Amino acid sequence: MTQMTTSQARVVDPILSTVAQGYQNSELIGNALFPHVPVAARAGKILAFGKESFMAYDTARAPGSAIKRISLGYSSASYALVDHALAASVPVEVMEEAQAVPGVNLASAAVRTVQDALALRLEVAQASLATTAGNYASGNKATLSGTSQWSDYTNNVSDPVNDIEVAKEAIRGKVGKRPNVVVMGAAVLAKLKAHPKILDRIKYTGRDVATVDLLASLFGVQKVLVGDAVSASDAGAFSDVWGKYVVVAYTELGSQAEMGRPSFGYTYQLGGYPMVSPARYDGDTRTWLYDVADAVQPVIAADLAGYLISAAVA
Repeated sequence: MTQMTTSQARVVDPILSTVAQGYQNSELIGNALFPHVPVAARAGKILAFGKESFMAYDTARAPGSAIKRISLGYSSASYALVDHALAASVPVEVMEEAQAVPGVNLASAAVRTVQDALALRLEVAQASLATTAGNYASGNKATLSGTSQWSDYTNNVSDPVNDIEVAKEAIRGKVGKRPNVVVMGAAVLAKLKAHPKILDRIKYTGRDVATVDLLASLFGVQKVLVGDAVSASDAGAFSDVWGKYVVVAYTELGSQAEMGRPSFGYTYQLGGYPMVSPARYDGDTRTWLYDVADAVQPVIAADLAGYLISAAVA
């Protein structure tokens, strides 16, 4: 007797899988730095990018001469997707009628709750990758201290706009593109909104509060995103996922099928995931269960397209 393969044995609830795949938590920002790219296998080569991927080329050619060639990306280290799974539960007691499997609406709510947990786990992984100084080139990171930190208002030394401009120029000088996104922790925004130099620059806009849209205009980027997510340790202590860091980056959505587009990072995700298994009943707890599975891994594809500011505030 031939043993079934994993794909043959897989059973999927198509309706709830669509719910899971379409659900996004608007409070999470990791995908701005690591946009999703569907892949066909759980392991493969990371699509990485060097300077040549961002360059403008002289395409003129004389009759009969060879056509210039460029490489948009190259395979570097291997990636391995990590499988994750969590069960969504719908107790019988919360249903008005327990004569059949819970309706789609009730099951969808449970699946979305599980998706929040899986999405937060991914956000933590993305933030950890983006805020690790060792993942950046030597000229693409800085650590602020003392009077240079954006929380110091008294010495007229700290200058957030200049620090962002330094980061932008570091990226532009190495990849030829200006960064288009700035990501920061909630603690950073709290201090940045009251910074005297920021308030001085926006005083003629008619606003007395530095919104993220104003900051984006001030910094000269398309988006400024603030990480409000918090996570708890095993001991129950809560902390900001994005801490006191600022990440400046050039990022662009692409697909591995088209060899991608040069971008700071990607989140590789197995095609068709996340997926939800059909309902199963647990008689001991009188609960309907929906297993939600995902296979995903964020990676940095072009470290030269990112810049990390550590300890931006005290």
